[in-house]
Amino acid sequence: MIDVSERPTGRQYEIRAGEYTAVVTELGATLRSLRLDNRELVMEFPEDGSPVGGSGELLVPWPNRIKDGRYTFQGVERQLEITEAVHNNAIHGLAHRLPWNLEAQTDSAVRLTLRLEPAPGYPFLLEVAVSYELDESSGLTVTLTARNAGEWDAPYGIGSHAYLKVDGGLDGPQGLLKLPAGKWLMVDERMIPQCEVPVAGTPYDFREVRSLQKAILDTAYTEVRRDDDGLARVTLGRGDEGTTMWFGAGLEWVQVFSADPLAAPYHRAALAVEPMSCPPNAFADGKDVIVLAPGESVTHTWGIVNGGA
Repeated sequence: MIDVSERPTGRQYEIRAGEYTAVVTELGATLRSLRLDNRELVMEFPEDGSPVGGSGELLVPWPNRIKDGRYTFQGVERQLEITEAVHNNAIHGLAHRLPWNLEAQTDSAVRLTLRLEPAPGYPFLLEVAVSYELDESSGLTVTLTARNAGEWDAPYGIGSHAYLKVDGGLDGPQGLLKLPAGKWLMVDERMIPQCEVPVAGTPYDFREVRSLQKAILDTAYTEVRRDDDGLARVTLGRGDEGTTMWFGAGLEWVQVFSADPLAAPYHRAALAVEPMSCPPNAFADGKDVIVLAPGESVTHTWGIVNGGA
């Protein structure tokens, strides 16, 4: 057993239901592990390590990147800390770097809260709560609510950075992706959006199950088709050896990342599937940004379950 003082991500909260187990960390309320009968459904990082490639992190109060960390909201220009130095962007929000408070835990669920205090470039006050709940048939459900606890309107966006995993990695026989989205987002060399492009006739078309071999992805998609139950589903692999990310209303974008830049053993070992409420650079261009009035809240839900296309 590793002492809590030796864990970069703080306390570890384990939950169970049937053959499912999950571990959520104190730092960032990050999903460190999700397994079914000891089969990894997400890319894990060690108990005494830090998230690899943002694995399992919650992206609050914005997902993805903001060019130069600069945006204007209601006529006031703001400057965020640059956290992606290679591209001079602000990336992945603020909440993944902060410790969250344990509010409640049962055998199958854990609820963590965060008071996101005003920060440079984001002088707004949010109260955020996330619950992770396991069910022996439906797997993991994540529910995140943010409330504007401040005195003026606040811009807001949400994303999740879990990596789906199948045996053999992305270049193995189960490295098969189904992503029912109609458009992909063309970006520049700094990963900043340029335009939306229909997927038809491009290498980015995964509306039908297709192998990921030789596919290099760090790509946002939109116009995601939803099933009759209102949920969108992205699947990696087939049948009982596959894994599915589902996401509910308000999450109209999804970024997929094939982990090519990561070092072994994480290189192309899993596929980041990141449901998002807005695209990259949304604070700067205003696309799909949620504006929370004082006292107003918004909730988003997503989850991961065993089984592919």
